[in-house]
Amino acid sequence: MKTRREWAMEPLYSTLGGDPDLGDLVTLFVEEMSDRVTNIQDLLNRCEWEELRRAAHQIKGAAGSYGFGAISPCAGKLEYAIRDQEPEENIRQAVEDLTAICNRACAGTPPEA
Repeated sequence: MKTRREWAMEPLYSTLGGDPDLGDLVTLFVEEMSDRVTNIQDLLNRCEWEELRRAAHQIKGAAGSYGFGAISPCAGKLEYAIRDQEPEENIRQAVEDLTAICNRACAGTPPEA
């Protein structure tokens, strides 16, 4: 059985990665993910809460649209933590969780086992 840490490091593939019509868009989304993560971290460091909430909202919708359904709940958690004015500690944890899962996003399809 895999540990939580092992799961947290496992690549995350889009359910649309193998789609001949959408695969290129998924690849582009994944290529832009590092910029999105950097932006989220920068907004957090500058305590720009409303912009951070908007960025989380955008990732929440886009991730689902590109077949990364596992990312959307993490982005939603961050969005709602800011909206509900939760303690900064909760917001920082939500950013850490979101950036960790975003960094796992991979284009294409999983290798055959």
